[in-house]
Amino acid sequence: MSAAGGCQCGAVRYRAEGEIGYPHVCHCRMCQKAAGNYFMPLGGVMRKDFTLTRGAPSWFQSSHLVRRGFCGQCGTPLFYDAPEAPFINITLGSLDDPAAVQPVMQSNLENRMPWSHLLPDLPVEPPPEDDSREQGIARSACQHPDHDTETWPPETSR
Repeated sequence: MSAAGGCQCGAVRYRAEGEIGYPHVCHCRMCQKAAGNYFMPLGGVMRKDFTLTRGAPSWFQSSHLVRRGFCGQCGTPLFYDAPEAPFINITLGSLDDPAAVQPVMQSNLENRMPWSHLLPDLPVEPPPEDDSREQGIARSACQHPDHDTETWPPETSR
C-alpha cells in the first residue's frame, strides 16, 4: 500500500509506503486541542517507509514524550510523533484518500463527548436549492487537491 497526503494549503506533503498501522480515533484532551475537534483519527507508519515530499512541518512539543507536526502556513494538524518510536503517526484526515483507512479502535474514551452517540440521529441539513455558492467556493478555492502536484500553488493564483 502507498498513501500520500498533506496539509490544506499544499505547503507540506508526505508519502507513506506499506501498511498504516493501528488506525484509531483518539478522544484524549490533547488530541482534541491539537485537532480543534472532538477527536483525532491517527495511524502509524514506519519511519523507514515515510517521506516528506514537499516542505517541512512546524512542531509543537505537547508533552515531554510527544511532539505534534502541523503546517506552519495553514495550521493543518499532520503528525503525532514520539521521536523514540520506530513509527510516526499521521492524521488520517490529511490523507488524500482518507476513506481508504478505516479506524479499528478508539482510545481515551473517558474524554469522548458524552453526546457523541447521538450524532447519527441528528437532523441533516438539506442541500442548497442551487449550487451557485458551492461553485463560487470551488472556483476560488486555495485548498490543495487530493493528489500530488509538481508545484503549488498554481501560477494563476499567485
